[in-house]
Amino acid sequence: MKADGRTKLIFAIGMIFAVLLSSLMVMADENDTSTVVYTVNVEGMVTAGTTNHIRRAIDMAENDGAEALVILLNTPGGLVNATLDIIGDMISADVPVITYVYPQGGIAASAGTFIMLGGHKAAMAPGTTIGAAMPVQIRPDEEGSTAADDKTILFLAGHMKSIAEARNRPGDVAEKFVTENLTLSGREALESGIIDRIENNLTDLLAGFHGESIDLESGRTTLNTKNAAIYPLEKTTQERITHLVSNPQITFVLLLVGVYGLIIGFSSPGTFVPEVLGAISLILALYGLGLFEVNFFAALLMILGVGLLVAEALTPTYGVLGVGGVISMVLGIIYLPVEPLVSERWLSQFRFMAFGIGIIGSVVLVIMLAGIYRLRKSPVVHGNNEFVTDMATVVETIDPEGLIMVRGELWKARSVSNERIDQGEKVKIVDRENMTCIVKAEEEK
Repeated sequence: MKADGRTKLIFAIGMIFAVLLSSLMVMADENDTSTVVYTVNVEGMVTAGTTNHIRRAIDMAENDGAEALVILLNTPGGLVNATLDIIGDMISADVPVITYVYPQGGIAASAGTFIMLGGHKAAMAPGTTIGAAMPVQIRPDEEGSTAADDKTILFLAGHMKSIAEARNRPGDVAEKFVTENLTLSGREALESGIIDRIENNLTDLLAGFHGESIDLESGRTTLNTKNAAIYPLEKTTQERITHLVSNPQITFVLLLVGVYGLIIGFSSPGTFVPEVLGAISLILALYGLGLFEVNFFAALLMILGVGLLVAEALTPTYGVLGVGGVISMVLGIIYLPVEPLVSERWLSQFRFMAFGIGIIGSVVLVIMLAGIYRLRKSPVVHGNNEFVTDMATVVETIDPEGLIMVRGELWKARSVSNERIDQGEKVKIVDRENMTCIVKAEEEK
């Protein structure tokens, strides 16, 4: 009996130990953060800075052995070259790339749709939208924007289809994003096979894709993303600056600051602040201009406008050259960017910004002309009569020549009657001959 009791006790203790051990194993599994997932936020306009950010994130994820890279999308569109570079990096990435339209209510339009299709896995949050990727352009005879030429549309539609098919998604639906300006909700995108899942948040997304297989260049891998540690990768300072100056709106503001800074600096030298600020802004603007597609003839208009403004500042024509310069600058800015993947709203904002620059330029021009007009109307302050009737102090005895201090400056002086005037005495300037002031002692009245 005692043996049976002892056996039962040992069995009970063993059961309790087994339950505790299994519980600890489950807790350890739930808190396992040995796997890492990196995330990148793509918000606002897609620029060269966005390209650099995603490229660095892919390299870090590959080198650090991350389980996956999640690109969070909430963008209305962006620059063509930047978008194509991002897709190229994603296609060749040797780490699983998951694209996720997030947060709820967000969009991945135009360039954002291209990027979304480039992920090995794609998902959307509830209430999000993708599509509207038909390329657009500004036309001189249109108030807003219009569809780009057929060549551009066909190329981008074919590229969109190619990206979708490379990720085993329906190419016929993908190309309609470009040819028909198709837009899809999360549910519609899921039903058509464009995306793989609809998830409320990032944690659910990683749990949902856990265990799924992905084909990489290095071979097939199985996602182990459940309970993975999430590390957001923020932009570096360099990437933020590149993102800023590669936005055409910022580029043209910098260009305006640069041009007027140099004009004001050269017209009124001395402080060096306008020249330095203008030079830095101009260099940043020129760097930014090289990061997006431009219209050659619009660039010529801008160069002409800058030349006319400089000519107006150096050889004032009472506004004739200045007005022509402002008009050329505004027209050049409006038609300079050739970016078919930006949104129509962005194009409208860009047009308003161009007119705003024109108004600011006109105001600065009016101020400059008013100043020039006042200068031409004001009496001459230099010449032989500049110091006449001014009082001065002798700093070196005049016998018959010496030095005087007038208006904080040292001038050579000669007595009108060739008499001696001692140092420290007050004299009155009666005339000036070249660089010599003619003076008489104060008491000689």
